[in-house]
Amino acid sequence: MRRLLVIAIPLVTIILFLAVMLSGNFLKQPLGKDDDIPGLIETLIKDIQDEQWDKVNQKAEELNNAWGKVVNRIQFSAERNEINNLSVALARFKGAILEKDRTSAIMELKEAYEHWNQLCQ
Repeated sequence: MRRLLVIAIPLVTIILFLAVMLSGNFLKQPLGKDDDIPGLIETLIKDIQDEQWDKVNQKAEELNNAWGKVVNRIQFSAERNEINNLSVALARFKGAILEKDRTSAIMELKEAYEHWNQLCQ
């Protein structure tokens, strides 16, 4: 019995750690309507092109809330550098919204989308 535990506990632990580390691609997918980051980015780009800044402010807040939910799920399976880069891009996006700068806002959203695609690959 002791020999079984000595072998089984480390083996189960390693399998559990591997499952957590490889689950990022699954966990970054939207689990509901309120955490669909690619969908929100696409909607924001359309609203920025139409210069509907009130909608952009509202959707930007939704995007930040969605990112907060997703980052908690993927923090153990994604590279910390990519998580930080996406967070910085969203912060710069907020600044572009304050200035109502279409070009900068779209550039930051496109950069955030690229970081999103690089997460958990």
